[in-house]
Amino acid sequence: MALQAGIVGLPNVGKSTLFNALTAAGAEAANYPFCTIEPNVGVVPVPDARLEQIRGVIASEKIIPASVEIVDIAGLVRGASKGEGLGNQFLGHIRSVDAILHVVRCFEDGDVTHVENSIDPIRDIEIIQLELILADMQSAEKRADKYRKQSKGGDKEALLHANVADKLCALFNEGKPALAGDWTDDELASVMAAQMITAKPVLYVCNVDEAGLHGNALVDRVRARATEEKAGVVLISAKVESEIAELDEEDRAGFLADLGLEEPGLATLARETYRLLGLQTYFTAGPKEIRAWTIPLGAKAPQAAGVIHTDFERGFIKAEVYAIRDLLELKSEAAMRSAGKLRIEGKEYVVQDGDVMHFRFNV
Repeated sequence: MALQAGIVGLPNVGKSTLFNALTAAGAEAANYPFCTIEPNVGVVPVPDARLEQIRGVIASEKIIPASVEIVDIAGLVRGASKGEGLGNQFLGHIRSVDAILHVVRCFEDGDVTHVENSIDPIRDIEIIQLELILADMQSAEKRADKYRKQSKGGDKEALLHANVADKLCALFNEGKPALAGDWTDDELASVMAAQMITAKPVLYVCNVDEAGLHGNALVDRVRARATEEKAGVVLISAKVESEIAELDEEDRAGFLADLGLEEPGLATLARETYRLLGLQTYFTAGPKEIRAWTIPLGAKAPQAAGVIHTDFERGFIKAEVYAIRDLLELKSEAAMRSAGKLRIEGKEYVVQDGDVMHFRFNV
């Protein structure tokens, strides 16, 4: 699936350092604003221990994890909605992603400049949110004018879009994002069609130094803000993660242990981004590969099959489905079939996260 999460934030909060560690894509990182001119896109694997659990029973040549696309978007500044910095160019990039990873700096370091000359993550969040609201306001006002004119001929769909745009403008005038609105299903569809930036789900990424890996007072303030907004929070050190990324596999475990960490913060970030995008995983398993496939929550069996190939969805007959826990207990698909743990599901089956599936189809 081509769903994307965009990394945003003020300049010099650690976005590109984080992106480099996430993707090893070589995005330039420098101690001055606007070094990221075009958005960099990287594909990030989503760590999942279940892949190795399956391979512990089913011998396979390789495993392929699920992945998400991360877009590194240049830093915004005050006035970005009016074109300050490199404003409008990057607001357009943000509008095209599906979710927002908002990086905020939660550490003091006199050697790393801050565009606002002091460290205050809540102020930084409010600067970015205000610029996004102002950008959405411009878009909503234009949309209201356009559809109000079209609705004069009795076009009910145009009237819906016009009314939704008016509701958006009212929210923005109160300093609230589109996410804060109380929307019917039809209204929400109109909001999403309008690509409102502030309608996108948000994950706050608190960038800390090594001393703050397990939290600090600045992180606590971000957590409180996120709770109010029903947003997520991930604690990470972009600098530490970049160091981990450069280590050999055998050296990483010791380095993490020294820091008191069980896994790199990037693993948590990748999983939380996956969740933020409303995605889940099912698996296929065989001697050539064990693979995690990405589908939206609520997907039915034919839709899941279509992720592998459109012919699988078009000619779907049924799916054989089993749970990993049953595989681990019974040790083979044959044993699960004998025990009645390998189920046959049809077109209306709603796939569950962690299902292992084989599809039967005819084209």
